[in-house]
Amino acid sequence: MTTSTTLLAVNGTLMRGLELNPNMVAVNAEFVREDSTDACYRLWSIGDRHPAMIRVKTGGGAVALEVWRVPMEGLGTLLLGEPAGLSIGKVQLADGSEVLGVIGEPWLVEAQPEITRFGGWRAYIAQRHTS
Repeated sequence: MTTSTTLLAVNGTLMRGLELNPNMVAVNAEFVREDSTDACYRLWSIGDRHPAMIRVKTGGGAVALEVWRVPMEGLGTLLLGEPAGLSIGKVQLADGSEVLGVIGEPWLVEAQPEITRFGGWRAYIAQRHTS
């Protein structure tokens, strides 16, 4: 029996070596590659615990992320393990293709610091630990 899969772009704690990556492993997701979004996203730090990425018409940048191959039956499990305000939507990659990805709801970023200038969650947390 063949398992149906989909590509999923993750830009925060689901990435390799980070807090929620065991959730990816638990659903038998497979790392495919490092990538980045097209330059149409903004990124915020939510309580310095995880990021939230939102697509914008202007003023965006490219956000570093990872692309994973996820079994369809594991997608719901992953979403249920995500913090409130994060959801699955379509994400445009740097090459113009679209894949499913983790995105934030607009209410989640209100009064949170924008971190787009760092280019991604890993770069932001690396800077935070050296400051």
